[in-house]
Amino acid sequence: MAESQKDPIVIKKYANRRLYNTAKSSYVTLDDLAGMVRDGQDFVVKDAKSGDDITRSVLAQIIFEEESKGQNLLPVKFLRQLIGLYGDSLEGFVPGYLEASMESFANNQEKMRDQISTMIGSNPTIPNIENLARGNMEWMENAVKMFSPFVANPPQAKKAEPESTKNEELSALKEQLAEMQAQIAKLAEKN
Repeated sequence: MAESQKDPIVIKKYANRRLYNTAKSSYVTLDDLAGMVRDGQDFVVKDAKSGDDITRSVLAQIIFEEESKGQNLLPVKFLRQLIGLYGDSLEGFVPGYLEASMESFANNQEKMRDQISTMIGSNPTIPNIENLARGNMEWMENAVKMFSPFVANPPQAKKAEPESTKNEELSALKEQLAEMQAQIAKLAEKN
């Protein structure tokens, strides 16, 4: 592998808010950068004038844009807990913990994709999808619970969630899985 392939692509952000991909010598949008992330392309964003690394703020901006489009991956409860961690004495542990958690989730995500792919090939049934949804929901709940010890002032609503809330979350997850299944089926038809 050549050295240039190991180095991240440099994106320059100009005062007019335009982003310039130095590797392709072309302007790009936040959507283009989101696509690069999904494709596994490594990049850094530098302020064109100062040379400061502003990658973190641009990635946060991409997340904000995705959330505003209705791609709600970050639950309000999680966002509140995350905000509560700023300035906490254990603040330094959070980035490493979040990276490890997301890596673990990514591994589980690959397993889930493999299972869905296998199920589609063998005419999947709704109970199998429900079991996957429950397993993934339990994993996410456990991940969120792990944050609880770090929250300085946990919210008063630490009681068990009502069954209706869990059912609503499960229904939402079922809908997301059904959408994923439809997308995978469309992709399978194209091939």
